[in-house]
Amino acid sequence: MEPGTIVKTIHQHSKTSLSDEDMQKLQEIADDYSKVKNYVYQRYGSINSLSKIYPGYTVQNEMTRSGRRAELGLPSVYFYLAIFDALGDIKTQWAKVKSEILRRINRNEGFTQEDRHYLRFVMKIDICFSNILCGKKMEIPTEMESRYAELMSGVSDVEKLHRYLRRQVRKNLNKMHTDKADGFFITERAYRYGENNEGSGKCHGIYISTKEKRKRVFVPLTDTNQYKKQLYIKLNKENNTIEVAIPKTVEIQYHDEFINEIGISMGVWQMFTTHEGHVYGEKLGEFHTNLVNFMRDGDRTYHREKQSNPGRKKYQDKKAKLEARLHDYINRELNRMIETERPKVFYVPKLPKAAFAGVNKNINYSLGIWQKGYIKKRFTQKCRENNIEIVEVIGKNISRECSRCRAEGKYVKDIFKCDNCGYETDKKQNAAANALYRGKTDGRLNRLYPYSEDI
Repeated sequence: MEPGTIVKTIHQHSKTSLSDEDMQKLQEIADDYSKVKNYVYQRYGSINSLSKIYPGYTVQNEMTRSGRRAELGLPSVYFYLAIFDALGDIKTQWAKVKSEILRRINRNEGFTQEDRHYLRFVMKIDICFSNILCGKKMEIPTEMESRYAELMSGVSDVEKLHRYLRRQVRKNLNKMHTDKADGFFITERAYRYGENNEGSGKCHGIYISTKEKRKRVFVPLTDTNQYKKQLYIKLNKENNTIEVAIPKTVEIQYHDEFINEIGISMGVWQMFTTHEGHVYGEKLGEFHTNLVNFMRDGDRTYHREKQSNPGRKKYQDKKAKLEARLHDYINRELNRMIETERPKVFYVPKLPKAAFAGVNKNINYSLGIWQKGYIKKRFTQKCRENNIEIVEVIGKNISRECSRCRAEGKYVKDIFKCDNCGYETDKKQNAAANALYRGKTDGRLNRLYPYSEDI
């Protein structure tokens, strides 16, 4: 990726439902794709295979010789994509494992500074790390032998540190497996865009290769855009439709006039409130309530009439439309906030983890489908596109602290009141003002974008 660019994902959708026969052909690919991934997880996800996964060509060659592709009858284009998809997951898990071990090394008071330097060094060198985990003789690249000898001389018990690494890996490395078979990656060799004149008239769509030679499934699309990239085909078995995910490189927009520092507070009914009291997404609660009520009523009807098998197609179609309207509204309001506030940086309170179900089932149901994840994802994406920094701040008691005098106050419904200084304001505006204060002082936690270590 070139400097000054980021990758965003755009989507295409099938215009109509596929026939059961065509959907089954795509499902067969997804099933086999999942089997290949699980085979790779099982065979190369352990400690003994760590040396093979970088860069991955050893795995590719071994998988070619295994005869697995012929056994499944899966075209090579899908077979090798599944391999590298699984390898990507394995590498991601190893990165998380190493990150967690490094975090524990830094916090372990039993280690000297020399111990920490040694552990960080051997973890960075793949061959060293692999040999330690497998209990093999240490192999040091020639150009690093002097540095290794220097680090080792300051360590009293090298084998003790090696045992520590092996123990930590066993604790944090999980056995990988997926039960999902709802999609697959696809390259240009396995698809083409085109027109289809069958049925009710000319229709634009995408032809996708199947397991049968020279046989493709035609999927009509809602737009006429064409791409030459690796795509991801996601299957929706409930209504026989697909979604095409396309990675697209876009240039970051730099705005000289974006100079403001903005504290914001996120809510269920009003999406964002700034420290100055500006509200964006004021109708979020209305859109959200419509979706919640529809889903609740639909679930009740389905369970009540389950024996008569009423089907779910109309329900899924209506739900998709309501979600699309909600997402469109969220994106429009995010754009409006960025254009209006012209921020250099947003200070955002760290949200608490989801709580377990409580007494009020209606509230739990509503919060359970709150679009928090989607809002955060789109907010982060739009900030990345516009070179806006996002800083996460400490969220503890942020709604109860007075933004004027820093004393602890209270709020009744949506109004915050401070008995110490008499300040009274909207509780979301108060929280946003506290986010700004904490972000500009000592209340920072993480820089979410651009990404970095703890601040």
